[in-house]
Amino acid sequence: MKINFTILGSGSSLGVPRIDGNFGKCNPKNSKNYRTRCSALLSAKNFNLLIDSSPDIRQQFLKSKVKSLDYVFYTHQHADQTHGINDLRYFYLKQRKAIPVFANTTTSNYLLNSFKYCFIKTSKFYPPIMKLNKLKKKHTFLRNKIKITSFEVTHGSINSICYIINNKLAYVSDVSFINQKNYPNISKLKYFVVDCLREEPHPSHYNLDKILKLISEIKPKYTILTNLHSSLDYEKLKKKLPKFVYPAYDGMKLIIN
Repeated sequence: MKINFTILGSGSSLGVPRIDGNFGKCNPKNSKNYRTRCSALLSAKNFNLLIDSSPDIRQQFLKSKVKSLDYVFYTHQHADQTHGINDLRYFYLKQRKAIPVFANTTTSNYLLNSFKYCFIKTSKFYPPIMKLNKLKKKHTFLRNKIKITSFEVTHGSINSICYIINNKLAYVSDVSFINQKNYPNISKLKYFVVDCLREEPHPSHYNLDKILKLISEIKPKYTILTNLHSSLDYEKLKKKLPKFVYPAYDGMKLIIN
């Protein structure tokens, strides 16, 4: 069974270009510099699992021709990961069943407070479209052909989630620190898809120097840098990176198995 992982969005919280058309240092003639906010899709035959519902999720689904949705997993509660949730309403209308959502306690509370109507009936005319579930350390799907494990990482003043799929791919789009005790979970994977906001230090994200140091310690086969700021031009960044480290771009597909 073929299992794909698609980076639907590879940009930081304001995307590239910014709302006023500003590309920063990115070349607008390169399509890989057009970056929507971070989310990702794990897919197999008749199976689609979304990680985060960015504000650009509608555009991302249209671009990747996603026709169905089975599950949503969240990394954390920030707006650039959650505020596209309303656009998922169509899949309830299409499939006529509530979409299972998985999140840790902090993110669950945020979703309930901010998007109550998605989970709890607030009007006789609008039934809830989603069912909120507690995130466990391990989830399995498709008769154990897909296994997702998770652990918390530091993302500035809050925690975020790192997801590991089939012990082959780790996805951690927003992170400033991973405790060494978790290095065994992410060491020598096939793919390490990880936050690299910019070259300069940032309190809530890895910068280029820090992430390259981490990569040298955990030694993944391939590293994909995501959550890219408008100061990081795709081609210029690519030329700076060591072998087997690549910038992400919207629509980038990785084959897990």
